[in-house]
Amino acid sequence: MPSPFPGMNPYLELPALWHEFHNRLIVALSDALTPYLQPRYYVAVETRTYIDDDNPELLVGIPDAIVLTASTTPVAQPKTTATQTRPKQIQLPLPVEVKERYLEVREVGTHQVITVIEVLSPKNKRKGEGRTAYEKKRQRVLGSSSHLVEIDLLRENPPMPMIGAEDTSDYRIVVSRANSRPMADLYEFQVREPIPSFSLPLKPDDPELTVDLQAILLGVYDRGSYQFRINYHQPVPPPKLSEADQRWVDELLAPIRGA
Repeated sequence: MPSPFPGMNPYLELPALWHEFHNRLIVALSDALTPYLQPRYYVAVETRTYIDDDNPELLVGIPDAIVLTASTTPVAQPKTTATQTRPKQIQLPLPVEVKERYLEVREVGTHQVITVIEVLSPKNKRKGEGRTAYEKKRQRVLGSSSHLVEIDLLRENPPMPMIGAEDTSDYRIVVSRANSRPMADLYEFQVREPIPSFSLPLKPDDPELTVDLQAILLGVYDRGSYQFRINYHQPVPPPKLSEADQRWVDELLAPIRGA
């Protein structure tokens, strides 16, 4: 069974599915682009690593204040009755190493980075270390001679900074050409709409590629067996849909839920 949604499937935004789906989509994008880029370009799958330590209660080490030293001053011992208390098992938050994949279209021979392709993750959009790390990297790319393609298939959390967008769309794709900055192309689409194809900029002498992200996503959905893994009887994951969109989803999934 193919994905029942005409565009992005919001059930793929489930935390239990997203990480794997993100990795599959990155690899599928690379595989889809490669035949059209050879022999002039190649696609490198790169990894960004950072430590996620946003929890304010994070235990990062032993504070200096509790280092014990010997004392020469006698201390009076209180008269108490010794009691034995059974300790309670607790869990301490620890820093987590986060690895995120992204793509770089590079020129064969020089290995120059021509275009950076990012598929945003929840940590990129959520306030904290992940968003800070991504926004710093984003600014470096925008200040370079490389193009940027930024794919946002997540409804939750604020989108990346941009001027002139009304922030009313569920999903978006940004194409920032190095020679057109600060202007960029914004493709906006809703949960009811197909994912629009976008243009992939290359070097000035080469024509841009048209990328059919919808077809690539449907291939990932099929190869990942998500039709057997998603429980469509469950509600769409957060954020909550509008009343109109919820009615539309209920009608769309009625044949599946009634089966």
